[in-house]
Amino acid sequence: MDKELYIIRHGETELNRLGIVQGRGIDADLNDTGRAQAAAFYETYKNVAFDKVYTSTLKRTHQTVQGFIDSGLPWEQLSGLDELAWGEWEGQPNTEEAREVFRLLVEEWLNGNYDAKLKGGESPREVAERLKAAMLTIAAQPNEKTVLVCMHGRALRILLCVLLNKPLNQMAEFAHVNTILYRVSLTGDIYDIIDPNNSDHLQLLTQS
Repeated sequence: MDKELYIIRHGETELNRLGIVQGRGIDADLNDTGRAQAAAFYETYKNVAFDKVYTSTLKRTHQTVQGFIDSGLPWEQLSGLDELAWGEWEGQPNTEEAREVFRLLVEEWLNGNYDAKLKGGESPREVAERLKAAMLTIAAQPNEKTVLVCMHGRALRILLCVLLNKPLNQMAEFAHVNTILYRVSLTGDIYDIIDPNNSDHLQLLTQS
């Protein structure tokens, strides 16, 4: 194994709690639950010998791994890790109409139309291309053996398809909640999931 990636989704925001899509265009803060999730993740993994932290450019990812950044770990923002842009539907109320719009869009993706997108938004194919570029940046650092990556739910699903060479219509296979962890190994140019959908750290929230 040449590199081990700890890839997590950001902590909860208020829009997450309300079921409202954020996307790339909304730069929301974590709410109290999200800050507690971030603290639980830090407490569980603070002794892992990370060489670097990578995040998207959106502050909900920064805030989720702030404990690691504050500990002095090198940190780099990559715009390629940003969430999929949902265009004009970002931040709109979670109405029946909105749910139907997203249902139809996801159905297009499941049917193999990876260019389908909402007005002003991005398609899975477009997101996959910028994720590939971000991962090439991360993979090209030979001295970074253990890396923490904080990103977003839909982008995470697309990324795992890209890394495992799965068609993008299989993205729904990858379950996620806020601060969920996927540990991924990189050997040569082969990625493998070695610890999927790990939420063990969230048990700290139920114990407090």
